[in-house]
Amino acid sequence: MKFLRKILVTVFLLYFALWGVTLYIHYPNPYQSIHLALAPASKTPNLMPAHTIAPSSNPIVLATAHEKLPTTVNWQGKQVPWQTFLDASHTNEFLVLRNGVLTYQYYRDGFTPTTRLPSYSVGKTMTSIMVGQLVAAGKIKESDKFVDYFPEYKAGTSFDRVTVGQLLDMRSGVGVSDNYPSGPQGWGVGIAQMYATTDMNWFVKHNRKMAFEPGSQALYRSVDPQLIGMIIKKVTGSSVSDYFAKNVWQPVGALTPATWNVDHVGGIEKTFCCFNATGEDYAKVGLMLMNNGMVGSTRVLDLNWIKRMSTSVEQLEGSGYGAYVWHPYPNIDLMDGLHGQYVFIDRATRTVIVKLSDVPTDLDLKAPTTQVMMDIAKN
Repeated sequence: MKFLRKILVTVFLLYFALWGVTLYIHYPNPYQSIHLALAPASKTPNLMPAHTIAPSSNPIVLATAHEKLPTTVNWQGKQVPWQTFLDASHTNEFLVLRNGVLTYQYYRDGFTPTTRLPSYSVGKTMTSIMVGQLVAAGKIKESDKFVDYFPEYKAGTSFDRVTVGQLLDMRSGVGVSDNYPSGPQGWGVGIAQMYATTDMNWFVKHNRKMAFEPGSQALYRSVDPQLIGMIIKKVTGSSVSDYFAKNVWQPVGALTPATWNVDHVGGIEKTFCCFNATGEDYAKVGLMLMNNGMVGSTRVLDLNWIKRMSTSVEQLEGSGYGAYVWHPYPNIDLMDGLHGQYVFIDRATRTVIVKLSDVPTDLDLKAPTTQVMMDIAKN
Protein backbone atom coordinates (compact mmCIF):
# COMPACT_ATOMS: atom_id res chain seq x y z
CA MET A 1 0.00 0.00 0.00
CA LYS A 2 2.84 2.35 0.83
CA PHE A 3 4.41 1.70 -2.60
CA LEU A 4 1.08 2.26 -4.34
CA ARG A 5 0.58 5.48 -2.40
CA LYS A 6 4.00 6.72 -3.54
CA ILE A 7 3.12 5.96 -7.15
CA LEU A 8 -0.18 7.83 -6.88
CA VAL A 9 1.49 10.83 -5.24
CA THR A 10 4.17 10.85 -7.95
CA VAL A 11 1.58 10.71 -10.74
CA PHE A 12 -0.43 13.44 -9.03
CA LEU A 13 2.62 15.71 -8.70
CA LEU A 14 3.73 15.01 -12.26
CA TYR A 15 0.31 15.88 -13.62
CA PHE A 16 0.22 19.18 -11.77
CA ALA A 17 3.77 19.93 -12.89
CA LEU A 18 2.68 19.38 -16.49
CA TRP A 19 -0.37 21.54 -15.83
CA GLY A 20 1.94 24.33 -14.69
CA VAL A 21 4.15 23.97 -17.77
CA THR A 22 1.20 24.07 -20.19
CA LEU A 23 -0.16 27.12 -18.37
CA TYR A 24 3.20 28.85 -18.61
CA ILE A 25 3.60 28.23 -22.35
CA HIS A 26 -0.09 28.98 -23.06
CA TYR A 27 -1.10 25.46 -24.07
CA PRO A 28 -4.34 23.66 -23.26
CA ASN A 29 -4.14 21.64 -20.05
CA PRO A 30 -2.34 18.26 -20.28
CA TYR A 31 -5.53 16.24 -20.75
CA GLN A 32 -6.76 18.52 -23.56
CA SER A 33 -3.32 18.63 -25.19
CA ILE A 34 -3.02 14.85 -25.29
CA HIS A 35 -6.57 14.51 -26.62
CA LEU A 36 -5.86 17.07 -29.36
CA ALA A 37 -2.54 15.46 -30.31
CA LEU A 38 -3.97 11.96 -30.65
CA ALA A 39 -7.39 12.68 -32.22
CA PRO A 40 -7.98 11.96 -35.92
CA ALA A 41 -8.23 15.07 -38.10
CA SER A 42 -12.01 14.86 -38.45
CA LYS A 43 -12.49 15.09 -34.67
CA THR A 44 -10.34 18.14 -33.95
CA PRO A 45 -12.84 20.99 -34.60
CA ASN A 46 -14.67 20.26 -31.35
CA LEU A 47 -11.51 20.00 -29.26
CA MET A 48 -10.70 23.71 -29.38
CA PRO A 49 -12.88 26.78 -28.73
CA ALA A 50 -14.46 28.25 -31.85
CA HIS A 51 -16.54 31.09 -33.20
CA THR A 52 -19.70 30.06 -35.04
CA ILE A 53 -20.39 31.34 -38.57
CA ALA A 54 -24.12 31.39 -39.27
CA PRO A 55 -25.47 29.85 -42.50
CA SER A 56 -26.77 32.07 -45.26
CA SER A 57 -30.16 33.67 -44.85
CA ASN A 58 -30.66 32.78 -48.53
CA PRO A 59 -29.06 29.34 -48.78
CA ILE A 60 -28.36 27.90 -52.20
CA VAL A 61 -29.42 24.31 -52.76
CA LEU A 62 -27.18 22.80 -55.42
CA ALA A 63 -28.83 20.89 -58.23
CA THR A 64 -27.90 17.22 -58.24
CA ALA A 65 -27.37 14.57 -60.89
CA HIS A 66 -25.81 11.13 -61.03
CA GLU A 67 -22.34 10.68 -62.47
CA LYS A 68 -20.66 7.30 -62.58
CA LEU A 69 -16.98 7.77 -61.87
CA PRO A 70 -14.35 5.45 -63.38
CA THR A 71 -14.36 1.96 -61.93
CA THR A 72 -10.55 2.13 -61.57
CA VAL A 73 -8.11 5.00 -61.13
CA ASN A 74 -4.34 5.41 -61.34
CA TRP A 75 -3.24 5.41 -57.71
CA GLN A 76 0.48 5.49 -56.93
CA GLY A 77 1.39 3.94 -60.27
CA LYS A 78 -1.25 1.20 -60.26
CA GLN A 79 -4.80 0.90 -61.55
CA VAL A 80 -6.93 0.23 -58.49
CA PRO A 81 -10.70 0.04 -57.92
CA TRP A 82 -12.35 3.34 -57.03
CA GLN A 83 -13.25 2.19 -53.52
CA THR A 84 -9.65 1.12 -52.94
CA PHE A 85 -8.53 4.66 -53.73
CA LEU A 86 -11.10 6.10 -51.32
CA ASP A 87 -10.00 3.75 -48.56
CA ALA A 88 -6.25 4.05 -49.20
CA SER A 89 -6.44 7.85 -49.14
CA HIS A 90 -8.50 7.81 -45.92
CA THR A 91 -11.43 9.62 -47.54
CA ASN A 92 -14.36 10.76 -45.39
CA GLU A 93 -16.16 12.72 -48.13
CA PHE A 94 -15.68 13.09 -51.88
CA LEU A 95 -17.84 15.45 -53.94
CA VAL A 96 -17.77 16.36 -57.64
CA LEU A 97 -19.48 19.41 -59.17
CA ARG A 98 -19.82 19.84 -62.93
CA ASN A 99 -21.11 23.21 -64.17
CA GLY A 100 -22.44 23.92 -60.68
CA VAL A 101 -24.33 20.61 -60.46
CA LEU A 102 -23.45 18.15 -57.70
CA THR A 103 -22.93 15.00 -59.75
CA TYR A 104 -21.21 12.68 -57.28
CA GLN A 105 -21.27 12.31 -53.49
CA TYR A 106 -19.45 9.81 -51.29
CA TYR A 107 -19.67 9.71 -47.51
CA ARG A 108 -17.83 7.16 -45.42
CA ASP A 109 -19.87 5.43 -42.74
CA GLY A 110 -20.44 7.86 -39.90
CA PHE A 111 -20.29 10.93 -42.16
CA THR A 112 -23.23 12.72 -43.80
CA PRO A 113 -23.85 15.87 -45.89
CA THR A 114 -24.28 17.82 -42.63
CA THR A 115 -21.04 16.62 -41.00
CA ARG A 116 -18.77 19.58 -40.33
CA LEU A 117 -15.15 18.75 -41.11
CA PRO A 118 -11.86 20.63 -40.68
CA SER A 119 -10.01 22.29 -43.52
CA TYR A 120 -6.54 22.70 -42.02
CA SER A 121 -4.63 24.79 -44.61
CA VAL A 122 -7.66 25.12 -46.87
CA GLY A 123 -8.46 27.80 -44.28
CA LYS A 124 -5.53 29.80 -45.65
CA THR A 125 -7.45 30.24 -48.92
CA MET A 126 -10.49 31.47 -46.97
CA THR A 127 -8.16 34.03 -45.42
CA SER A 128 -6.93 35.08 -48.88
CA ILE A 129 -10.50 35.69 -50.03
CA MET A 130 -11.05 38.14 -47.19
CA VAL A 131 -7.77 39.93 -47.87
CA GLY A 132 -8.76 40.29 -51.53
CA GLN A 133 -12.01 41.94 -50.54
CA LEU A 134 -10.22 44.36 -48.22
CA VAL A 135 -7.57 45.17 -50.84
CA ALA A 136 -10.32 45.93 -53.36
CA ALA A 137 -11.99 48.17 -50.78
CA GLY A 138 -8.72 50.08 -50.26
CA LYS A 139 -8.46 49.04 -46.62
CA ILE A 140 -5.29 46.97 -47.03
CA LYS A 141 -2.34 47.38 -49.40
CA GLU A 142 0.12 44.62 -50.19
CA SER A 143 2.93 47.07 -49.53
CA ASP A 144 1.72 47.62 -45.96
CA LYS A 145 3.98 46.23 -43.26
CA PHE A 146 2.67 44.02 -40.47
CA VAL A 147 4.04 46.45 -37.88
CA ASP A 148 2.14 49.32 -39.54
CA TYR A 149 -0.93 47.70 -37.98
CA PHE A 150 0.84 46.40 -34.86
CA PRO A 151 3.65 48.78 -33.90
CA GLU A 152 3.82 47.10 -30.50
CA TYR A 153 5.38 44.08 -32.24
CA LYS A 154 8.36 45.96 -33.65
CA ALA A 155 11.46 43.89 -32.99
CA GLY A 156 14.23 46.14 -34.30
CA THR A 157 15.05 43.43 -36.88
CA SER A 158 14.00 42.59 -40.42
CA PHE A 159 10.70 41.42 -38.92
CA ASP A 160 9.72 45.10 -38.99
CA ARG A 161 9.98 45.10 -42.82
CA VAL A 162 7.65 42.15 -43.47
CA THR A 163 4.83 43.22 -45.84
CA VAL A 164 1.33 41.94 -46.53
CA GLY A 165 2.39 40.84 -50.02
CA GLN A 166 5.30 38.83 -48.63
CA LEU A 167 3.01 37.18 -46.08
CA LEU A 168 0.58 36.20 -48.85
CA ASP A 169 3.25 34.41 -50.86
CA MET A 170 5.16 32.76 -47.99
CA ARG A 171 8.10 35.13 -48.43
CA SER A 172 8.14 36.76 -45.00
CA GLY A 173 11.09 34.88 -43.48
CA VAL A 174 9.47 34.60 -40.03
CA GLY A 175 11.08 31.53 -38.51
CA VAL A 176 8.23 29.38 -37.19
CA SER A 177 8.82 25.81 -38.34
CA ASP A 178 6.16 24.02 -40.42
CA ASN A 179 7.58 20.55 -39.83
CA TYR A 180 4.41 18.86 -38.71
CA PRO A 181 4.94 16.53 -35.76
CA SER A 182 3.25 13.21 -35.06
CA GLY A 183 1.81 12.60 -31.60
CA PRO A 184 2.67 14.25 -28.26
CA GLN A 185 6.43 14.16 -28.97
CA GLY A 186 5.90 17.05 -31.38
CA TRP A 187 4.46 19.52 -28.90
CA GLY A 188 7.63 21.60 -28.90
CA VAL A 189 7.64 22.19 -32.68
CA GLY A 190 6.73 25.74 -33.76
CA ILE A 191 3.68 24.82 -35.85
CA ALA A 192 2.31 22.65 -33.03
CA GLN A 193 2.73 25.49 -30.56
CA MET A 194 0.85 27.88 -32.83
CA TYR A 195 -1.89 25.30 -33.47
CA ALA A 196 -2.43 24.60 -29.78
CA THR A 197 -1.77 28.02 -28.27
CA THR A 198 -4.37 29.58 -25.99
CA ASP A 199 -2.92 33.06 -26.52
CA MET A 200 -1.98 33.98 -30.09
CA ASN A 201 -0.69 37.42 -29.12
CA TRP A 202 1.72 35.78 -26.67
CA PHE A 203 2.81 33.31 -29.34
CA VAL A 204 3.56 36.00 -31.92
CA LYS A 205 5.40 38.12 -29.39
CA HIS A 206 7.69 35.19 -28.61
CA ASN A 207 8.17 34.02 -32.22
CA ARG A 208 9.49 36.97 -34.22
CA LYS A 209 12.92 35.51 -34.94
CA MET A 210 13.71 35.62 -38.66
CA ALA A 211 14.93 32.66 -40.74
CA PHE A 212 15.79 34.79 -43.79
CA GLU A 213 15.42 38.34 -45.07
CA PRO A 214 11.85 39.27 -46.10
CA GLY A 215 11.30 38.70 -49.81
CA SER A 216 14.64 36.98 -50.39
CA GLN A 217 13.13 33.51 -50.79
CA ALA A 218 9.93 31.56 -50.28
CA LEU A 219 9.32 28.90 -47.65
CA TYR A 220 5.94 27.52 -46.60
CA ARG A 221 5.20 29.04 -43.20
CA SER A 222 1.79 28.90 -41.54
CA VAL A 223 2.71 31.84 -39.35
CA ASP A 224 2.33 34.08 -42.44
CA PRO A 225 -1.47 33.70 -42.83
CA GLN A 226 -1.81 33.91 -39.05
CA LEU A 227 -0.29 37.38 -39.14
CA ILE A 228 -2.63 38.23 -42.03
CA GLY A 229 -5.61 37.13 -39.94
CA MET A 230 -4.57 39.49 -37.17
CA ILE A 231 -4.46 42.32 -39.72
CA ILE A 232 -7.97 41.44 -40.94
CA LYS A 233 -9.27 41.62 -37.38
CA LYS A 234 -7.56 44.96 -36.80
CA VAL A 235 -8.75 46.52 -40.07
CA THR A 236 -12.37 45.37 -39.85
CA GLY A 237 -12.81 46.00 -36.14
CA SER A 238 -14.61 42.67 -35.83
CA SER A 239 -13.74 39.04 -35.44
CA VAL A 240 -12.54 37.25 -38.56
CA SER A 241 -15.54 34.94 -38.22
CA ASP A 242 -18.04 37.80 -38.20
CA TYR A 243 -16.42 39.42 -41.23
CA PHE A 244 -16.30 36.09 -43.07
CA ALA A 245 -19.93 35.32 -42.23
CA LYS A 246 -21.18 38.59 -43.68
CA ASN A 247 -18.91 38.88 -46.70
CA VAL A 248 -18.29 35.30 -47.80
CA TRP A 249 -20.52 32.73 -46.10
CA GLN A 250 -23.73 34.67 -46.66
CA PRO A 251 -23.23 35.47 -50.37
CA VAL A 252 -22.01 31.97 -51.35
CA GLY A 253 -25.30 30.61 -49.97
CA ALA A 254 -23.92 28.31 -47.27
CA LEU A 255 -26.47 25.80 -46.04
CA THR A 256 -25.00 25.01 -42.64
CA PRO A 257 -23.12 26.82 -39.88
CA ALA A 258 -19.35 26.78 -40.06
CA THR A 259 -16.91 27.32 -37.21
CA TRP A 260 -13.46 28.85 -36.91
CA ASN A 261 -11.27 27.69 -34.05
CA VAL A 262 -9.77 30.40 -31.87
CA ASP A 263 -6.98 30.55 -29.30
CA HIS A 264 -9.48 31.05 -26.48
CA VAL A 265 -13.14 31.91 -26.06
CA GLY A 266 -13.72 35.32 -27.64
CA GLY A 267 -10.14 35.33 -28.91
CA ILE A 268 -8.30 35.30 -32.25
CA GLU A 269 -9.09 32.95 -35.14
CA LYS A 270 -6.31 30.59 -36.19
CA THR A 271 -6.37 31.77 -39.79
CA PHE A 272 -3.59 29.45 -40.97
CA CYS A 273 -6.00 26.56 -40.44
CA CYS A 274 -9.01 25.63 -38.34
CA PHE A 275 -11.97 26.64 -40.52
CA ASN A 276 -14.60 23.89 -40.34
CA ALA A 277 -17.58 23.32 -42.67
CA THR A 278 -19.53 20.74 -44.65
CA GLY A 279 -18.27 19.38 -47.95
CA GLU A 280 -21.05 21.01 -49.94
CA ASP A 281 -20.36 24.43 -48.48
CA TYR A 282 -16.63 24.10 -49.21
CA ALA A 283 -17.70 23.32 -52.77
CA LYS A 284 -19.71 26.56 -52.94
CA VAL A 285 -16.59 28.57 -52.14
CA GLY A 286 -14.76 26.69 -54.91
CA LEU A 287 -17.67 27.35 -57.25
CA MET A 288 -17.54 31.07 -56.51
CA LEU A 289 -13.83 31.14 -57.35
CA MET A 290 -14.38 29.11 -60.53
CA ASN A 291 -17.05 31.62 -61.56
CA ASN A 292 -14.51 34.44 -61.28
CA GLY A 293 -15.80 35.75 -57.98
CA MET A 294 -19.49 35.69 -58.86
CA VAL A 295 -22.46 34.00 -57.18
CA GLY A 296 -25.35 34.55 -59.53
CA SER A 297 -25.41 38.30 -60.14
CA THR A 298 -23.53 39.08 -56.92
CA ARG A 299 -19.82 39.82 -57.04
CA VAL A 300 -18.11 38.37 -53.98
CA LEU A 301 -14.50 38.81 -55.03
CA ASP A 302 -12.82 41.31 -57.33
CA LEU A 303 -11.53 40.01 -60.67
CA ASN A 304 -8.06 41.36 -59.91
CA TRP A 305 -7.90 39.17 -56.82
CA ILE A 306 -9.18 36.15 -58.72
CA LYS A 307 -6.22 36.66 -61.04
CA ARG A 308 -3.91 37.11 -58.03
CA MET A 309 -5.07 33.82 -56.51
CA SER A 310 -4.86 32.00 -59.85
CA THR A 311 -1.31 33.11 -60.66
CA SER A 312 1.81 31.38 -59.36
CA VAL A 313 4.24 33.78 -57.73
CA GLU A 314 6.56 31.13 -56.28
CA GLN A 315 7.43 27.47 -56.63
CA LEU A 316 6.90 25.66 -53.34
CA GLU A 317 7.33 21.92 -52.84
CA GLY A 318 7.40 21.40 -56.62
CA SER A 319 4.17 23.31 -57.27
CA GLY A 320 3.17 26.82 -58.26
CA TYR A 321 1.89 28.93 -55.38
CA GLY A 322 0.46 32.38 -54.78
CA ALA A 323 -1.90 34.08 -52.32
CA TYR A 324 -2.50 30.82 -50.39
CA VAL A 325 -3.55 28.83 -53.49
CA TRP A 326 -1.60 25.95 -55.06
CA HIS A 327 -1.26 25.39 -58.83
CA PRO A 328 -0.08 21.78 -59.28
CA TYR A 329 -0.98 21.85 -62.99
CA PRO A 330 -1.43 24.72 -65.48
CA ASN A 331 -4.73 26.56 -64.94
CA ILE A 332 -5.63 24.48 -61.88
CA ASP A 333 -6.35 26.07 -58.51
CA LEU A 334 -6.03 23.87 -55.44
CA MET A 335 -6.83 24.50 -51.80
CA ASP A 336 -4.77 21.99 -49.85
CA GLY A 337 -4.86 21.13 -46.16
CA LEU A 338 -2.97 18.77 -43.86
CA HIS A 339 -4.43 15.26 -43.45
CA GLY A 340 -5.85 15.30 -46.98
CA GLN A 341 -8.29 18.21 -47.29
CA TYR A 342 -8.74 19.51 -50.87
CA VAL A 343 -10.85 21.83 -52.96
CA PHE A 344 -9.79 21.32 -56.59
CA ILE A 345 -10.87 23.82 -59.27
CA ASP A 346 -10.58 23.27 -63.03
CA ARG A 347 -12.12 26.17 -64.97
CA ALA A 348 -11.54 24.49 -68.35
CA THR A 349 -13.86 21.60 -67.51
CA ARG A 350 -16.05 23.61 -65.10
CA THR A 351 -15.25 21.10 -62.34
CA VAL A 352 -14.94 21.50 -58.58
CA ILE A 353 -13.88 18.52 -56.46
CA VAL A 354 -13.92 18.40 -52.66
CA LYS A 355 -12.07 15.69 -50.76
CA LEU A 356 -12.00 15.62 -46.94
CA SER A 357 -9.86 13.00 -45.27
CA ASP A 358 -8.14 11.57 -42.20
CA VAL A 359 -4.68 10.97 -43.66
CA PRO A 360 -2.17 10.24 -40.85
CA THR A 361 0.45 12.92 -40.27
CA ASP A 362 3.34 10.73 -41.40
CA LEU A 363 1.81 10.05 -44.84
CA ASP A 364 2.12 12.44 -47.79
CA LEU A 365 -0.49 11.53 -50.41
CA LYS A 366 -0.84 14.94 -52.04
CA ALA A 367 0.74 14.17 -55.43
CA PRO A 368 -1.11 10.91 -56.20
CA THR A 369 -4.39 12.29 -54.85
CA THR A 370 -4.09 15.44 -56.96
CA GLN A 371 -3.44 13.26 -60.02
CA VAL A 372 -6.65 11.30 -59.38
CA MET A 373 -8.64 14.52 -59.07
CA MET A 374 -7.07 15.83 -62.26
CA ASP A 375 -7.97 12.63 -64.11
CA ILE A 376 -11.57 12.84 -62.88
CA ALA A 377 -11.86 16.51 -63.90
CA LYS A 378 -10.64 15.71 -67.41
CA ASN A 379 -12.69 12.52 -67.72
